[in-house]
Amino acid sequence: MKIAVMGTGNVGLPLANGLEALGHDVTTVDSSVHAERVAALVADADTVVLAVPYDAALGLDERVAAALSGKTVIDATNPLASDYMSLRVGHTTSGGEQVAAALPGAKVVKAFSSVLAPNHAHATLGEQQLFLPVAGDDEVAKKSVIELATELGFDAVDAGPLSNARYIEPATELLIQLAYGKGLGTGIGLVLARA
Repeated sequence: MKIAVMGTGNVGLPLANGLEALGHDVTTVDSSVHAERVAALVADADTVVLAVPYDAALGLDERVAAALSGKTVIDATNPLASDYMSLRVGHTTSGGEQVAAALPGAKVVKAFSSVLAPNHAHATLGEQQLFLPVAGDDEVAKKSVIELATELGFDAVDAGPLSNARYIEPATELLIQLAYGKGLGTGIGLVLARA
């Protein structure tokens, strides 16, 4: 699969490396690349990962947003406040839904945002496989994201429609609170227990 990863920070780079190691054709794009070139790169991709800050995802250049129309777009953002210790939206909308509204025509799928940034390079903590809820309204796009996440080793689960990002994003904020606010460190994550 041809995948473009927008963002080369502590989320984008590990995801890009993992997907590339699986044999996918991965292109990474950072903020230094001109919008016209970014639009050309994402237009050539089957799937695009938004691993940029939430505000950057909402404010993509119109040429980039147009190039994403019809694409599967994985939203790995979280609508964090400037101190990272709370969410800016919730209850009646989510960051994922806001990103979808900013990218009309794109098939936005919420995924990878529930994993703390240092843990994107591996899908397990100890012997436990990290739970990765995947939410989206386009079933084909969501299925392809679940397959990618499963290839990377995550316990990827269909979490329903994109509106369920309203529940994924607060769970991520809880992890941030525990990791940084309570000092547990980043070696924590979500695991889905099954009977």
